[in-house]
Amino acid sequence: MFYSRFVVCVYCVFMQFLGITEVEQPKGTDMVRVAVRKLKFQRHIKKSEGQKTPKVELQISIYGVKILDPKTKEMQHNCQLHRMSFCADDKTDKRIFTFICTEPETKKHLCYVFDSEKCAEEITLAIGQAFDLAYKKFLESGGKDVETRKQIGNLQKRIQDLEMENSKLKKKLKELEDQLMDSRCSPEPSAGSIQARVPSTDIFDMVPFTPESPITRRLNCNGISSLYLPSKKDRGGDLFGAEPFDPLICGPAVFTPDIQSKLDEMQEGFQMGLTLEGTVFSLDQVDSRC
Repeated sequence: MFYSRFVVCVYCVFMQFLGITEVEQPKGTDMVRVAVRKLKFQRHIKKSEGQKTPKVELQISIYGVKILDPKTKEMQHNCQLHRMSFCADDKTDKRIFTFICTEPETKKHLCYVFDSEKCAEEITLAIGQAFDLAYKKFLESGGKDVETRKQIGNLQKRIQDLEMENSKLKKKLKELEDQLMDSRCSPEPSAGSIQARVPSTDIFDMVPFTPESPITRRLNCNGISSLYLPSKKDRGGDLFGAEPFDPLICGPAVFTPDIQSKLDEMQEGFQMGLTLEGTVFSLDQVDSRC
């Protein structure tokens, strides 16, 4: 059903979806028993009113359990395995199986109940096997995943730094433009007065580079001048006083809070484990008829 080396293999099955209901605890036979009886009773009421139980397609893989519309393939629910804590099938009624999954936003424990047409035990085992393989993949590829997230964190931090640098450059450029406008609008000097020396500019009104500018020339062994770029320590800031951009320099890896919280959640969910049980949900004749 699933391969041991994390090949992307999907187990698909079509079934009736009784619905979802909230339970108090993430694990426990009593939790799912109450949920199953509740949803089966609701299905019995709907049948008496002429309503049909909706059919869904269940896709099980190491990336989670997806509930799809069988015709449009539109995803209705996506339950990630590290958020699943309990899975059980009915030993007396081979059709019914259920699992509990924690909602990430509200932290509520939701119980999903299905009518699988007498393959409940097989589906329960498939979910358990997918959970084990997903946990092994998480452990084995954890280093690579962490490194990828480090790079993402570095890029996000670099983007923030560049945005701040861009803001400083705009401010500095505005100051230079104001200074240039003031110098052009200043009155002509009177005769005999000493005129302040204004540095010459090029056709773009930019001050030409000087020997003290960040880019200078030096003579090589053949006597030919070549461009020389001083070290970061020597050159300091750029033309506008800001630190020049260097795409090859990355600061220490820092996880953003959202990435770190997801890693912690996955680690906690996998360590909690997934409990598989075969139990009896139908406690009376009313349950068996629903």
